[in-house]
Amino acid sequence: MHTYRIGEAAALMGVSTDTVRRWVNAGRLPAERDSQGRRRIPGAELAAFARERTSNDRDRRTSARNRFPGIVTEVVLGDVSALVEIQAGPFGVVSMISRKSAEELALEPGAPAVAVIKSTNVVIEKP
Repeated sequence: MHTYRIGEAAALMGVSTDTVRRWVNAGRLPAERDSQGRRRIPGAELAAFARERTSNDRDRRTSARNRFPGIVTEVVLGDVSALVEIQAGPFGVVSMISRKSAEELALEPGAPAVAVIKSTNVVIEKP
């Protein structure tokens, strides 16, 4: 069974270690002590917590389920298209959209945005 240290869980969840500690202290996320007294979070419990947390945030009016809220870091406008970069937690997302869409959404560096991804081809790697 996989277990995660507080810092590892925080990195996976895209939050600070203090946030994970607060979840554990509040009883929202179970943790066990290892032989050295450090808290370890069971992988299955972390997965269930992550699933519940994201399912509460989902916009059910769309079939796209991969949502990455973040901040726009760059917009390059072309004649027809626009290159938009978003920093979503530790993840960078780059998208080509129409120039008209970028202008209608008022995308500019510093603006909040959500990258919504629906794909039939996703590669999964084991770290």
